[in-house]
Amino acid sequence: MEPLASRMRPKTLKDVFGQDHLLSKNGVLTKMLEKKKWLSFILYGPPGTGKTTIAKLFAEASLLDTYLFNASTDNKAKLKDILDTTAYHDVLIIVDEIHRMKTDIQDYLLPFLENGKAIMIGLTTLNPYQSINIAIRSRCHLYEIKSLEDADIEKALRIGLSYLDADIKLSKDAISSIIRSSNHEIRSALNLLESAALVLDDGQTLTTNIVRRLAGKPQLSLDDHEDNYYEMLSALQKSIRGSDVDASLHYLARLITLGDLEVILRRLIVIAYEDIGLANPTMGQKVLAASQAAKMTGFPEARIPLATLVVDMALSPKSNTAHIALDQAIADFQAGHTGDIPKHIDNKYLKTHPDAYHYPHNDPGSINSEQYLPQNLIDITYYQPKNESAYENALLERKKLIDQIKGYKRKGDSDGTKK
Repeated sequence: MEPLASRMRPKTLKDVFGQDHLLSKNGVLTKMLEKKKWLSFILYGPPGTGKTTIAKLFAEASLLDTYLFNASTDNKAKLKDILDTTAYHDVLIIVDEIHRMKTDIQDYLLPFLENGKAIMIGLTTLNPYQSINIAIRSRCHLYEIKSLEDADIEKALRIGLSYLDADIKLSKDAISSIIRSSNHEIRSALNLLESAALVLDDGQTLTTNIVRRLAGKPQLSLDDHEDNYYEMLSALQKSIRGSDVDASLHYLARLITLGDLEVILRRLIVIAYEDIGLANPTMGQKVLAASQAAKMTGFPEARIPLATLVVDMALSPKSNTAHIALDQAIADFQAGHTGDIPKHIDNKYLKTHPDAYHYPHNDPGSINSEQYLPQNLIDITYYQPKNESAYENALLERKKLIDQIKGYKRKGDSDGTKK
């Protein structure tokens, strides 16, 4: 019998959940199909969010001659065979794992993208700004496939009820439990729902306890309602951030009881850099060392390095200045606050004027008076150090010295103006 998730696979782009920014009435992919204006684009996002489904449905709706190409396993000869057909008509190529495309294959494909004889839909789970060669990236539009919201999964589950042979009901708590257990993947959520239909009789209601049993999680009453796994991870982080060592150990104990070591370690790595940061910059190394020890020993012994680490993290000084500074820089760039790279650090200019670059290591303290920001951003300050830990206080003093040598005060200093 065909699985529920397969029976519910979207038949058109309108059936896809959670990607309205691309597929709504005014979404860019919808408009491409309406106007028959084909643009090459790359879909990127987490696994299980529908990238491949969207690409194939788009290809079907376009009526273009479509070919599949996997950048990990297919070779240049296969691509050449595909592109040879452009002598007769335009083609659409769906390139899976585009971040793995080899340079010689890219070079062969580029002219066909340039003249529009080949339209490409690239698929990747990685950030295309980091993982995809700029030659390909600059010829494509980049569209993010977003993780599904709770409401999207709930909608799919309620639709899924009509596909089942059994007449079962869903409690609100059971829906929430399915969403967490499925890690926000529709296929996993529908698999859980289908399993429930096997163990329930007509008219029965699916409960949280049944979901936990079907999902294979320990049946533990970790709070008044259900395990609230992600809420506990958040509580652990907030407790460490708030320097409450006993609360941190309490939530760690609850998480350890569930036995998912990888999830705990990933969250502790985030905390080390998000909440402790430059106040105690060795913490990242400590987390990685403790993670290796925990993985080598496994539970129950893994609790020992975890306990040592969490106590250290909770009592450590805290600073979020680095990632706050970067987030502001990203926001500014996305808002269009940018400028030209100064000529004395622009490689294109330096190829013909090599003497324009002033090498800092030749100066006392490896500091010179050169400015590196675009001229129209010269007064911007992103990094605002705290003076609450010895390390970051030292960075603050170093920053003051550098600003003095460079001859300006950044915004956020006493007057925020250039000297």
